Amino acid sequence: VDTPGFGDSLDSVDDCKPIIDYIDDQYEKYLNDESGLNRRQIADSRIHCCFYFISPNNYGLKPLDVMTMKTLHNKVNIVPIVAKSDSLTKEEVQALKKRIVAELKTHGIQIYSIPDCDPDEDEDYKEQVRQLKAAIPFAVSSSLETHEVKGRKVRGRAYGWGIVETENPEHSDFVKLRSMLVTHMQDLREVTQDVHYENYRSQRLVARNQSNSDLRNNISISSDDTSKDRILLEKEAELKRMQEMIERMQREMMAQQQQAGWVVDGNHQQNNGVNNGVNNQ
Repeated sequence: VDTPGFGDSLDSVDDCKPIIDYIDDQYEKYLNDESGLNRRQIADSRIHCCFYFISPNNYGLKPLDVMTMKTLHNKVNIVPIVAKSDSLTKEEVQALKKRIVAELKTHGIQIYSIPDCDPDEDEDYKEQVRQLKAAIPFAVSSSLETHEVKGRKVRGRAYGWGIVETENPEHSDFVKLRSMLVTHMQDLREVTQDVHYENYRSQRLVARNQSNSDLRNNISISSDDTSKDRILLEKEAELKRMQEMIERMQREMMAQQQQAGWVVDGNHQQNNGVNNGVNNQ
C-alpha cells in the first residue's frame, strides 16, 4: 500500500488519518472474519510492516514525522528508512542515522526491533542479525533503471561521476532491508498478531461492552420511568374511585334524610286533623 502525497500539503496534521483508517479497517475486517463461522480460511489483509521514509534533507525528524510515528507505533511495525541516501556522503549518512535513533528514543517512538538470536544459532546468522540491527534506520537508494557496469547490468542511478548501485552494500542498505524482510517476516506477523491486533481487539471489545452497558442502562431507566408512570396512574384511578364513592354515599344520605323528613311532616298533618275533628265535635 503506497501513500503518495503524504506531507505535501500546507497543513499536514490530518495526513496520517487515511493511513490510520486503512490499518483499522483491516483489523476490523479480520476481527469480523474471526468472529464468523468459517474461521479456518480467513484472508489476512492486516498491515504487518510500515516503511516510514525520512527525508535526508532535514538532518533529523520533522514534527510531522514525530507526530505520525507516535500515532502509528501502537498499530503497526514501523521500519524507518532514510530515503535517497545517495544525496549524502557516508559520514553524513552515519551521522543522520545516529541522530534519528536518538530522536526516536527521546520521543518514545517504538519501531520494529529485530529479535535476538538464540545461543545455539549459527555464527553466520548471528553476524547477519548484528549487521541488520546496526543498519537501522536503513539508508536506501534505489532505482528501476539498469546500467552496464564492467560488463554486467545493474540497477541504479547514473551520475556524472559514476553509478550508485541499488544492490551494492557499499552504496545502499537495500540488500539488508530485503534480507530483514525475508528472514523476519514471520516475526513481523507474530508481533502484529500478539501485540498490535490484540490491542485493537481489546479496545473494540471494551467499546462494545460499554455500548451494550449504556444500552442496558437506558432500557433500565426507561423501564423505571414506565413503572413510575403506571403507579401514578393507578393512584389517580384509585383516588377517582374513592371520590365517586364518597359522592355516591353523600347522595344516598341526602336521599335518606329527605325521605325521613317527609314521613315526619305527614304524621304531624294527620295528628292535626284528628285534633280538629275532636274540637268540632
